[in-house]
Amino acid sequence: MREYLFVLLVAMATTFVSVPAIRALAMRLGAFTQVRERDVHVVPIPRLGGVAIFLGFAAATLAASRLPFLKQVFVSDELLGVLGGAALVCLVGALDDVHELDPLTKLAGQLVAASLMAFSGVQFFSLPLGTTTVLPAPILVLLTIFVVILCINAVNFIDGLDGLAAGVVGIAAGAFFIYSYVISDSYNPPNVFSSSTFISAALVGCCLGFLPHNFYPARLFMGDSGALLLGLLLAAATISTTGTINPDDVSANAVAATVLPLIVPIAIMVLPLTDVLLAVVRRLRAGQAPWQADSHHLHHRMLRIGHGHRRAVLLLWLWAAVVALGSVSFVVLPGTVAAISLVLVLALTVALTMWLPRLSLPGHRPKRIDHQSRVDAG
Repeated sequence: MREYLFVLLVAMATTFVSVPAIRALAMRLGAFTQVRERDVHVVPIPRLGGVAIFLGFAAATLAASRLPFLKQVFVSDELLGVLGGAALVCLVGALDDVHELDPLTKLAGQLVAASLMAFSGVQFFSLPLGTTTVLPAPILVLLTIFVVILCINAVNFIDGLDGLAAGVVGIAAGAFFIYSYVISDSYNPPNVFSSSTFISAALVGCCLGFLPHNFYPARLFMGDSGALLLGLLLAAATISTTGTINPDDVSANAVAATVLPLIVPIAIMVLPLTDVLLAVVRRLRAGQAPWQADSHHLHHRMLRIGHGHRRAVLLLWLWAAVVALGSVSFVVLPGTVAAISLVLVLALTVALTMWLPRLSLPGHRPKRIDHQSRVDAG
């Protein structure tokens, strides 16, 4: 655990101290998110923050490769593939932050980065469908690439409020760290040092290092360089464990062993996945392209019902934490205790979401955004 804590601190410190230099670079290059009718912010904000996040992850990777126990994770090429895919997708996002690439070019970059990871060993080798199910290799590779691209774009879709994406991904990575660590410790013999657990720990550190600069009011946006990078790293952590897991390692209970290996990874990503699914269905039904912007993302709805910018972000963080940590609790706690706790916390979260706007003090009610004119870039 001490080595993971060290990795987290390296990632956090490197990301945090890199941000001022990256912000200055963004301003020099003219990488600004201009004020458009589809945005929530009211002044131009520099972006390119994903470069600082990548530097944090790269520093954590270098540090881990020199540690007594974590260096065993580097025996295979998995983490080199993750680092290469991260560098590529961050580069594509950075070019978009500066020059506004077209959607097909960005998708091509994501495909190449996902393929690089898959062919370096970060892929599904089996699926935990009650038992360990092995499908033909080409199908598993295609499924890997699909999941990576889905996660990348899911994170990109929720990157609409200051600190939202970094916070949600940090929470998801923290939950998955617990899940992966517990699963690895149950192996015979136990071995808590895995690429999935390392990526999760480093990702938590990167998000914590970036958030002080990105929380409302943000001084630097992560841009596509950050959103695409965070999505890829979260996908890499999820695939590394889910693609090799034995359901019996998750729970001695037959039912839990069948459903938890599938439910936990989905639950950890449920907020961004729900947003992207609703957006695609909504836009297709309206005769629009799936990537065409609109004003109906989850964070827009939070603003519209009366929550302010900060409170909307904090409540969405709470939703992410409740679902992600609630699903993981079934792995580490007795089922009854986990279920009762999850129901109670969900009820509290629903109450806070629906009733806090009504409890705002007179003269302090958060300002609503216009239903039609403010649309997210996702």
